Amino acid sequence: MPLEIVRNDITRMPVDAIVNAANTSLLGGGGVDGAIHRAAGPQLLEACRALHGCKTGEAKITPGFRLPCRYVIHTAGPVWQDGHHGEEALLTACYRNSLSLAAAHGCETVAFPLISSGAYGYPKAEALRVAVDTISRFLFECDMTVYIVVFSRDAYQISSRLFHDIAAYIDDVYADAHAEPRREAMRRRMQSISREMICEDGEEELPCCAASEMAAASLDDRLSRLDEGFSQMLLRKIDERHMTDAECYRKANIDRRLFHKIKCNPAYRPEKTTVLAFAIALELPLGETKEMLARAGFALTHASKFDIIVEYFIERGNYNVFEINEALFAFDQSLIGA
Repeated sequence: MPLEIVRNDITRMPVDAIVNAANTSLLGGGGVDGAIHRAAGPQLLEACRALHGCKTGEAKITPGFRLPCRYVIHTAGPVWQDGHHGEEALLTACYRNSLSLAAAHGCETVAFPLISSGAYGYPKAEALRVAVDTISRFLFECDMTVYIVVFSRDAYQISSRLFHDIAAYIDDVYADAHAEPRREAMRRRMQSISREMICEDGEEELPCCAASEMAAASLDDRLSRLDEGFSQMLLRKIDERHMTDAECYRKANIDRRLFHKIKCNPAYRPEKTTVLAFAIALELPLGETKEMLARAGFALTHASKFDIIVEYFIERGNYNVFEINEALFAFDQSLIGA
């Protein structure tokens, strides 16, 4: 997908370029900077010396040397003071300049750490918001796959208030969903008892051949009333909302090539996460989201934390796929998109 949050060691990412959260000297340091220099070997330091430093917010590029990437893009993030000294503008510039440099060198895949969120003290939730906002804006104009790489789940956090709100919502509906199977089991038991009582009263059951004929007739009837498929519904909804194809798949965080497959093949069967990505991009209300899922053979259920989290955002009118993915990542769920 165009933007994805992953847990990994950034020095092992097989991408065209990785971004180094460097200091202004570019001569190595601790954290991600030190790890990248160690993995790349001494040639990286020699290449950095020739760059003569880097101002905060700017970006410079070197070969990747021993790393599994072609390039290392070095950017110097801001040191957090109090949020009133231009920190956000400088951090935004780090991401924007790094992405522009990657595009200028023909990079199709780029991996970022969460810049300035370590020793430089930028609050992690705010650092993540700036990263996601800046990268997503860039991806509306440029086809590229970008990864935000965190070494562990503790390396970043969504806002504590949002986390607790979602957790409370999950608790409410998850408990109801797990009570439902018990009610369903009781209902089936009562139906079984009723059938036994009817048989005991002498009522005959339908012969097997008659039951088969009824089932066949029902199937024929259903097949004759086939409705539009997922691909047809998607294209219709895009037209109804006066969106371009590019606006839709970029807002959905979906790769252009995947969208082309769906558009050109009415019988294409997408993943559930892909269907939800388009429903969110189209800002469909919950009822229409469920309808679109049904066209692809899926449903929302309160027995799934993933489904509950997505429903939480839709019910509140928040259709930002990147914010939804941040929450899904925080709760260790699959991400929405391709």
